[in-house]
Amino acid sequence: MRFIADLHIHSKYSRATSKEMSPENIWKWAQLKGINVIATGDFTHPKWSRELNDKLEPLGNGLYGLKKEYRTDDVPESCRADVSFILSSEISCIYKKNGKTRKVHSIIFVRDFADAAKISIALAKIGNLNSDGRPILGLDAKRLLEIVLDQAPNAMLVPAHVWTPHFSVFGAMS
Repeated sequence: MRFIADLHIHSKYSRATSKEMSPENIWKWAQLKGINVIATGDFTHPKWSRELNDKLEPLGNGLYGLKKEYRTDDVPESCRADVSFILSSEISCIYKKNGKTRKVHSIIFVRDFADAAKISIALAKIGNLNSDGRPILGLDAKRLLEIVLDQAPNAMLVPAHVWTPHFSVFGAMS
């Protein structure tokens, strides 16, 4: 199966993002850009999680579709296509290790809202998930992986934007 995906986006609850980032607008613009699978971003943010729960429905394969009542017909006929969502969230881990401050962003992918909720509950014990769609946690990236897999064994954690100098696993300044 061939598809085009964007697996690293943010909701309107992350800093420096458009307030127009709604499931409906993401669905619309994914079609206009030729994207078939798009991440939700920010499932750890309580308000965004509720909105996703309300507006998405499972497709039965770990992906979600926008419910029909939220779809519009303002996408040109030539661009119309199926768009699937995958539940995701980016976490900013800032911590000290071996006398150095580390700043690493990671993206979590899960199959369903139940796993997203378990991870969110565990991470809420460590830091404030309400303040930003991309929460900053004082947590070693390895410990984040352990927490994620303890809560959702089928989840996947991927280092984000690994080549940028800031906030990445290979970053010269992170």
